[in-house]
Amino acid sequence: MENLSMIAAIGNNYELGYQNQLLCHLPIDLKHFKEITSGHAVIMGDRTWESLPKKPLPNRRNIVVTLEDVEFPDCETVHSIERAMEMVKDEDEAFVMGGATMYRLFMPFAQKLYITRIMSDFTADVYFPTIKDEEWSLVDGVYVRKDEKNIYDLFFQVLIRK
Repeated sequence: MENLSMIAAIGNNYELGYQNQLLCHLPIDLKHFKEITSGHAVIMGDRTWESLPKKPLPNRRNIVVTLEDVEFPDCETVHSIERAMEMVKDEDEAFVMGGATMYRLFMPFAQKLYITRIMSDFTADVYFPTIKDEEWSLVDGVYVRKDEKNIYDLFFQVLIRK
């Protein structure tokens, strides 16, 4: 699916989060996420929704994938990744934003990855799928040194499927 991208912040060992929380608080990465996804559809699993402040992300079409018979306030709820992909087929770009199960299920269909590599090792209980060099090409990268607000060095990457 040409317009399907994934966006994630991961540690050195593909760590995504721990106990349904992000690995750490990095204002520069949150700003980066907002800039890239604003005005687009974001697709997330129900546990990712639960980790948010219980309201949709502003200026984005929020789509929540769940197997449960529930609705999410001011979001579009679907019960399969196929339905989610059908809903965004006419978007110029749509973003899978987590969690680990959504990344694993959508990975075969994604054409672009926006990855923030956090230059550290973390305790984690969820992981991003391995990015295989034979499948992905790095097309853009920006290294950002840690500062008083961001306690880790970061590498913003954009990869496209080969």
